[in-house]
Amino acid sequence: MSEATKKYGAALEQGRLLFARKWDFIKGVPSMKFLPPEGPVEISFAGRSNVGKSSLINALVNQKGLARTSNTPGRTQELNYFIPEGTGEIPILAIVDMPGYGYAKAPKSQVESWTRLVFSYLRGRSTLRRVFVLIDSRHGIKKNDEEVLDLLDKAAVSYQIVLTKSDKIKVPALEKLKGETLIKISKRAAAFPTLLVTSSEKNEGMAELRAEIATLLT
Repeated sequence: MSEATKKYGAALEQGRLLFARKWDFIKGVPSMKFLPPEGPVEISFAGRSNVGKSSLINALVNQKGLARTSNTPGRTQELNYFIPEGTGEIPILAIVDMPGYGYAKAPKSQVESWTRLVFSYLRGRSTLRRVFVLIDSRHGIKKNDEEVLDLLDKAAVSYQIVLTKSDKIKVPALEKLKGETLIKISKRAAAFPTLLVTSSEKNEGMAELRAEIATLLT
């Protein structure tokens, strides 16, 4: 029995089935007044610009072009909503792709606008079950990541760290990073106490991420 099976059990199959169906982009939300009505459980993905957020979402749902990837940092400036097909009028789950942060050349007004939109969403969305915060395995938690974790703690929203691009560093360095990251989040009240380690390119960690999401629906 694999470690993933021991940890997640039936949730692995539930997660596989959840993401076996086709997913659709439904809308981009530039401000709170454009948010869709609350209904399904929502999970959101946050991360620095170019952390691999769009690539991870595409790997998660097994669709190459669902979330648009770009080499231009800071391209996504809206909350982008995705739902699965074939789940009736009210879907069971919505994925929210949050705007990337930490783009060095972003004007101050853009950073302030991002902060207002994201904090308003985090604080006011009762159906938001968890935020998955993506951290590049090659760099670990940076200062602007810390600022976002502070924001999440302040909003009292449950969040979980997802290490991306794990195939880009050697195993000993990855194990060291995991230990350091666990120590950092152990001091944070809203942080989920376990890490997810992924590689969109190698499709590693996707089954565990799907299972983790499936557990939020029960």
